[in-house]
Amino acid sequence: MNFRPCIDLHDGKVKQIVGETLNDGFIVENFVSAHDSAYYAELFKNDGLTGGHVIMLGPGNETAALTALGQYPGGLQIGGGINADNAADYLRQGATHVIVTSYIFRDGRLNEEHLSRIVEEVGKDRLVIDLSCKQRDGKWFVVTNQWKQFSDFEVNPANIKFLEQYCDEFLVHAVDVEGKQSGIQQSLVTDLAEWVTIPTTYAGGARSIADMELFVQLSGGRLDLTIGSALDIFGGTLSYEEVVRYSRHTA
Repeated sequence: MNFRPCIDLHDGKVKQIVGETLNDGFIVENFVSAHDSAYYAELFKNDGLTGGHVIMLGPGNETAALTALGQYPGGLQIGGGINADNAADYLRQGATHVIVTSYIFRDGRLNEEHLSRIVEEVGKDRLVIDLSCKQRDGKWFVVTNQWKQFSDFEVNPANIKFLEQYCDEFLVHAVDVEGKQSGIQQSLVTDLAEWVTIPTTYAGGARSIADMELFVQLSGGRLDLTIGSALDIFGGTLSYEEVVRYSRHTA
């Protein structure tokens, strides 16, 4: 298991937000950093962490995102507002991969035309598909539009296999627990570990080394892990340095 770091940007600042509140009148901010995006990019670079992601949560974040990419070229992925028209430019600016969700999941369903367009633009090996999902009636479904809208796209073995033809990695946010430090969504971790055959990063709920140990046990080491709000570098109590050490031990 690798620890994948994150830099979430909102209004040009590094923040940790409960993602489900982005579309609400009152956004729940777990943390607003006094440091800029370059600080975190340099930290992750110095610790040799690769495959982390910069996520632009709404408009006004491009300058901060490009600053992070410039500080750690070849070390970070980028997502948030990515489409076939702008994706290649972010790669030229230093991103290893672009991450897409809403561009390919439109009007509640998978838009295969958009998926083909962005693959043609950047190539399968530079694309990460975000399968942020929620559970409904015992099944997992991709949610879009700041995680408010259920799509009809079920996250299941057949659909995972289909999408693996088009991308290099998956990023999966467990929306129900993301940003809440309430523990990992164990059933989703177990399912993903059984279904995926390409690198996949899980995000949501991890808050302790014990959670990391459980994650490794449930996933068999086949998934990578992102931790945000729980880390002390983002206002939490979980030692970032301890997480890095544990990840190196299990990689």
